[in-house]
Amino acid sequence: MENRPYIWQMVKEAVQNLGGQASNYEIKKYIFDKYTDVNENTINCTILSSCVNKQSRVNFTENQRERSSTSQYDFLYSTSRGKVELYEPQKHGLWKISKTQEGTLLVCQENGTSSPPEPMNPLKEADEPFSFPLESHLRDFIAKNLSSLSLGNQKLRLFVDNEGNDGVEYQTPVGRIDILALNENEEYVVFELKLSKGADQALGQILRYMGWLKSTMSTSKPVKGVIVAGGIDDKLKFAASIIPEVTLFKYEISFAMQEVVIDSE
Repeated sequence: MENRPYIWQMVKEAVQNLGGQASNYEIKKYIFDKYTDVNENTINCTILSSCVNKQSRVNFTENQRERSSTSQYDFLYSTSRGKVELYEPQKHGLWKISKTQEGTLLVCQENGTSSPPEPMNPLKEADEPFSFPLESHLRDFIAKNLSSLSLGNQKLRLFVDNEGNDGVEYQTPVGRIDILALNENEEYVVFELKLSKGADQALGQILRYMGWLKSTMSTSKPVKGVIVAGGIDDKLKFAASIIPEVTLFKYEISFAMQEVVIDSE
């Protein structure tokens, strides 16, 4: 049996390789793609218990005592609901678990400021782009509207295998494909989705899926790849520029409100 890192090490590795900040979904997808057969609930608990500014971390055994957040297990900082970044004391302040006069444990900063409740997600200012709160929302939106999209003037549809499994989070021996589609020529189209900025690591992921499809399910036809992200950095552009089978897309969300006039008699 291969020696695998502990779950907390997998989580830390995931955030480091995702640019230092990530959503819970992105962390789990990274771990599932690389290690497979990891309990999702264990990952969720590890993320929560490792966040130095989460009050609910005191519900876990390793945090049920007074201490400063300086151990190897204190490596995440919660930035908003379902999103974290690597904990940096100089940036985020020093955090600790202390005991109140009533004997309950309290997550707070060394200066005594307690951990605030998780903020709601307010609407952004009009000049800032909107984004999906979770990558799964982006995935489900694209999957639902796939028939209205086209790639290279070819309409797309969701792939369904012989066992009735559709192409949303399609499981393969080399990882889970976000969306697996077909174009009008019956060629496979692999979607790799990134909620925020797409890094060049995304290219390695999608090429892995494309290579597996080409060698096992599409030996006689080409396989296409699509990376969709909230932003495309220059590293990814350079990496994808020599692979014509991969297309990059940046998604944008618009939001508008229109007053409804109520007729009065």
